[in-house]
Amino acid sequence: MVARPKEKDRPRLPLPDDEYTKDLFRKWRETGDERYREEIIRLHEPLVNYFAHKFAGRGEPIEDLRQVGRIGLINAVDRFDPERGVKFTTYATPTILGEIRRYFRDKGWTMKVPRRLQELCLDAAKVVDELTSELGRSSTVAEIAERLGVTEDKAIEALEACHAYDLPSLEAAVTPEGEEVGMEEQLGEVDEMLESVVNRETIRQALEQLPERERQIIVMRFWHDMSQSQVAKKLGISQMHVSRLQRRALQRLREILEGKVGVGGERPKGG
Repeated sequence: MVARPKEKDRPRLPLPDDEYTKDLFRKWRETGDERYREEIIRLHEPLVNYFAHKFAGRGEPIEDLRQVGRIGLINAVDRFDPERGVKFTTYATPTILGEIRRYFRDKGWTMKVPRRLQELCLDAAKVVDELTSELGRSSTVAEIAERLGVTEDKAIEALEACHAYDLPSLEAAVTPEGEEVGMEEQLGEVDEMLESVVNRETIRQALEQLPERERQIIVMRFWHDMSQSQVAKKLGISQMHVSRLQRRALQRLREILEGKVGVGGERPKGG
C-alpha cells in the first residue's frame, strides 16, 4: 500500500475528460436515459474516494465517509448545468466536501477528540476570554499556555481541539485536477449557494463589504495562498487573532452571499 502523499504531491485521479462528461450530461438531459446519469456517477466515484481518504484520519470509518461523499456527488450530478462553463469536478468538489463537513459537524465531540483535550479546550476557551478582558487585546499562545500551566504546543493542541468541536477544519481543497476550490468550501453551504459562490467576481464584490483587516486576511489566505502564521507575521498580530478574524470574515461573507446582510453590513428589512 502506497503511503498517502503530501497535499502538493497527490497524484491526479483517472477521471474522465471534462468534455466527455459534459457530453454525457447533455445526452442524459436530451434523452432522459438514466443510464447516462449512472455512468457519470460511476466515472466520478474516484473523486469521492479521494476526499474520503483525505479525511479518513479523523476517527470515522472510511466507508461512512464514502457514503456521505457519494450523496454530495449525486447532488452535484443532479444540479449541474453543463452549459455554465464550469468543469464538473470543480462544481462537484465543494458539494462533496460540504456533505463531509456536515457529517463531521453533526458528530461534534465524537470525532475522537481525547477526553484530556476536551477538558483542556474548555479551560483554554475560558482563559482566552479572561486574558482578552484583562489585556484589552488578543492574547498570544505563550500567554495562554502560561495561564494554563502547559507548554505552548499543548496550548495549540487544545485550541485546535476547540476548532474541531466548533466546526471541523476542512482545509482549502484542491480538485484532483489541481483546481483550488478552498474559498467555496470554507464558505460552507455550497450546494444552494454554488450559483454565486463559484463566481469569484461575486466574492470580490462581497469582500468590499468587509472591514479592511478582515478583507486583507481573506485575500492573503485564499488569493495569495498564505498560511495563518504567514498572515500573522505580515500583519503583526497573533496567529490566533488571524484565525478568529478569518472565521468572523467567512461568516460575514456567508451572510452577504445568502442575502442576510446588505451593503454596509446592515441586515435587510424583514429579514
